[in-house]
Amino acid sequence: MASERARERDRGRSAGDGPARSVVSNLIWGKMTSSLLSTTLGLGVADVLGDEARTAADVAERCGTLPDPTLRLLRALAALGLLTEEKAGVFRLTPAGALLRNDNPDGMSTLVRIYTDPVLNAAWERLDHSLRTGLPSFDEVFGRDYFTHLKENPDVSAEFNQAMGQSTRFVAESVPDRYDFSRFRTVVDMGGGDGTLLAGILRAVPDLRGVVYDSPEGLAQAPALLEAAGVADRCTLETGDFFTSAPKGGDLYLLKSILHDWNDSQCAAILSGIRRVIPDGGRVLVIDPVLADVVDPATVRLHHYLSDLNMLVNAGGRERTEQDFRALFAGAGFALSAITPLADPSPLSLVEAVPA
Repeated sequence: MASERARERDRGRSAGDGPARSVVSNLIWGKMTSSLLSTTLGLGVADVLGDEARTAADVAERCGTLPDPTLRLLRALAALGLLTEEKAGVFRLTPAGALLRNDNPDGMSTLVRIYTDPVLNAAWERLDHSLRTGLPSFDEVFGRDYFTHLKENPDVSAEFNQAMGQSTRFVAESVPDRYDFSRFRTVVDMGGGDGTLLAGILRAVPDLRGVVYDSPEGLAQAPALLEAAGVADRCTLETGDFFTSAPKGGDLYLLKSILHDWNDSQCAAILSGIRRVIPDGGRVLVIDPVLADVVDPATVRLHHYLSDLNMLVNAGGRERTEQDFRALFAGAGFALSAITPLADPSPLSLVEAVPA
């Protein structure tokens, strides 16, 4: 009888049931993976391993943990592709794992720390609130918006600036190869933070001058970075509120990872401020993801859609399609003129607009 019931159950399963279950099974581990990364950073595992292959016992001693649980942690990191197990119980960082080292100038440790921060992720626990109201659940949970949280916590703000710099470094190196900056005189980086993007552009285009425009908190690390990049003599810093004004004198205005932070009316305020000061031959260059009109599983970038929801719950912003950008620009007196995807692995595109 039991075997007959089993055969009946098997007949009721579709041919795709196995793969379908695998999709769901793989997804449920996401939060655990984030916790694993956060703990790995907190213990300094990548820094302990450095350029060496070490035993789990050695790593445990240096991290102040027990050997057996540490072995299990290192095996999980190896399964994720962050380590290789060269022989039983001996581990070495992979190139991906090396990005977690705090001494890696091209690393992602601070970026990972920000995105695995319990404060940032607390808003995700109330995703339902954002879905029902269209408002950021961060404000509901903490009684203030995320950027006020940064302003009230200078250490967190400095880490956030560093994380944004880490995420921008690859873009700063690749953008000059995908866009002709030599036709401009002065580029204004709106919300430019520590100046990572503008420094990369100025290094690539020696005759160009620049302005980094941000809040005092956003600009806190910019002087040292621009000096170290050797472009401080061609770049000025201006503090202000990009919802109310934009600096005069630019013929190119950059908005990297800015518009996706904000809702349409807030973006309209930012773009309208630029429209009031931009010359007729000027350009706006937005650097953000561009969502496909229809999700195609063959080409989809999951990051785009998770980022879209992250903007919703933490800032009230959104990622946008080409048509969304066209409408946004038109409402502020601009016309979309070109979209240029950046080279892999960047998920971003250059979205250019001209005064209409």
